[in-house]
Amino acid sequence: MTKSTAKSVHFINLPDAAPGTHRAITVHKYGRVGARPKVYIQAGIHADEYPGMLVAHHLVRLLDIAAARDAIRGEIILVPAANPIGLAQFANDRHSGRFDMSGTGNFNRNWPHLGAEIAETVAPLLGDDAAANTSAIRSALLGAALALKPKNDAEALKFALFKLSIDADIVLDMHCDTRALFHMYTTPAAWPGLTDLASELGVRAIFLAESSGGEAFDEAHTTPWAELATRFPNRPIPQACLATTLEFRGRADVSDDLASSDAEKIVHFLMRRGIVVGTPGRLPDPVAEATELTALDCVLAPSTGLVVFKVSLGDQVKAGDVVAEIIDPAIPDPVKARTAVTTRATGLVLTMRDDPYLRMGDIITYVVGKEPLPRRSASLLND
Repeated sequence: MTKSTAKSVHFINLPDAAPGTHRAITVHKYGRVGARPKVYIQAGIHADEYPGMLVAHHLVRLLDIAAARDAIRGEIILVPAANPIGLAQFANDRHSGRFDMSGTGNFNRNWPHLGAEIAETVAPLLGDDAAANTSAIRSALLGAALALKPKNDAEALKFALFKLSIDADIVLDMHCDTRALFHMYTTPAAWPGLTDLASELGVRAIFLAESSGGEAFDEAHTTPWAELATRFPNRPIPQACLATTLEFRGRADVSDDLASSDAEKIVHFLMRRGIVVGTPGRLPDPVAEATELTALDCVLAPSTGLVVFKVSLGDQVKAGDVVAEIIDPAIPDPVKARTAVTTRATGLVLTMRDDPYLRMGDIITYVVGKEPLPRRSASLLND
């Protein structure tokens, strides 16, 4: 059994935004470098999604306690505020941390896709030993990540985080939605490997997709293993990284009570995995079954106006039910000013838009169905 070492805090410098300024990523490291399992946890890559950052704040406290009693057996890397660029972005007195204002797009899209890149490198190294294959692939992934050269600030941020995380066994990327119940996204290859995490956290919906559109952070960690296993079917290649995007309810769900409870549940998960020494208690029964992302109805606004909801979070609805009405206050006739919006899915109302004014095509709500919807791609619309 590998004993832990004292906790350390590191700072990764990013390119200066302007002369006279400085930006850095704060990284908390626990355990011994190279110990397994290795866990990477980050919050706030979408910098205007706040609950995960408060969960990380409480995780620091709990992991500090574990480190002080020499109770960490793996390696844990925790980045509580992963996006200093997005944290500084304000326009017209509003924080905007989801998209890079310099024009590179969504901070959680277009992460490096390394599976195909390392295939030729690892091909002559693969044999009949799954553990040796895992080690060779991890080394190749880390080598490819270390060789990445950023072309802009956003890539400098992404590549710095990627170098910390790409060789991890478990990756937790903490996000939130607008108004929402707790839910999570992962790839089919990583499921049911994260069933215990879903049960511990009490998530209300679990979505599986090879890609949610544009290579999200968690997908960039799981897909190389699945791709290489497909490419080399005669070589034992396990799914050696389990990564997930965790949606900690809605943006306004920022409270010490919620965050401290969530942090304790993550520590219980780490205890069950043998990464932190302790007694996690009984694993709660699962609340939700995993569904394909194509079964999620992203209900879109058919016109611009004010949204008035006819449902609440957690409601069960049927296909064809009216979930909201869009009101155009400029139309003289109050009856004609209202447009009913229905859902195609039968299931749970998972999210609701928090801004009452929306444009045509904006997402109004997510409804979790059980069966794939016609003409529904495995992509999160308007992401």
